[in-house]
Amino acid sequence: MVRVAIVGATGYAGVEAVRLLAGHPRAEITYLGSHSQAQHALAAVHPHLGALGHRMLEAPDAAVIAERADVALLALPARGGLALAPDLLARGVRVIDFGADFRLRDAATYAEYYGGPHTAAAWLERAVYGLTEFHRAALSEARLVANPGCYPTAALFALWPAVAAGAVDPLDVIIDAKSGASGAGRQPVQPLHFSELAENLWPYKLAGAHRHGPEIEQELAVAAGEPVRVTFSPHQVPMARGLLATCYARLRRPWDDAAATAHYRQAYAGEPFVQVLDGPLPATKATLGSNLVQVAVRVDARSDRLIAVAAIDNLGKGAAGQAVQNLNCMFGLEETLGLPRVGLVP
Repeated sequence: MVRVAIVGATGYAGVEAVRLLAGHPRAEITYLGSHSQAQHALAAVHPHLGALGHRMLEAPDAAVIAERADVALLALPARGGLALAPDLLARGVRVIDFGADFRLRDAATYAEYYGGPHTAAAWLERAVYGLTEFHRAALSEARLVANPGCYPTAALFALWPAVAAGAVDPLDVIIDAKSGASGAGRQPVQPLHFSELAENLWPYKLAGAHRHGPEIEQELAVAAGEPVRVTFSPHQVPMARGLLATCYARLRRPWDDAAATAHYRQAYAGEPFVQVLDGPLPATKATLGSNLVQVAVRVDARSDRLIAVAAIDNLGKGAAGQAVQNLNCMFGLEETLGLPRVGLVP
């Protein structure tokens, strides 16, 4: 049985990890940490977890976590894991960081986008980027896993097979992505107030300003074997959870719908959580509550562009679900354990 600590257990991603691991047959939650809700019962903060209501939330303490856990899931905001992760690692605890602190390999890029210097830069090259399907081999030995962002997860699943095959121009990629409000976290902010969010849709952090842009370029460059440049345009949509990325890339060689779909089916053959669609297009509702990724590709012959679409649950495959999948790989467990493969419809 793998002993698991969850720090940040009351945020949206953390509480989703609690929900998933509560039904995991080979993992046991042995520690629940919260900076803001320490000494409160979990069910007092999240009544839907009433079955775990007797469990108390504790102030994060690396020494206590090391006594009780084999692995710690850090569901903390950016910069939240910089101090805690190295301390846990030094004590022999493996770490899956939900935040962005170990995703970027370049410390200068991190400082530019995350508001300060990286204080644990020695770990950047040692962290495994936890997009499970593409870095599975490295996960079994990983001590530190950087769980990908939700926007990069969808964009990478949409684009990776085409970029890796050299089928598209890596310097001419556009990503138009839309996320539910839970992607912004549980802390209330004005734009997510109901009266502003309902019946509304808006873009934000355009023209390279969004933190996930460098993360997408970094990982697509791994697939391409050469530099990649993307125009990334995120949007906020009035729904609680779900994320859809529609990506456009100029083709380098002739392709049609059938050939592109066949290539994607081959690329994702045998992947339990990736569904390549032929007829219907991906939809966020189809992935709700699951660890599923829906992907579809079309060729626009008039503009000579590939259109690749991916849908995920931003708290599932975009956060907690992917973390549990990574945990399974790290500890040699069946990769699908504890993870739903069917969405909630309607």
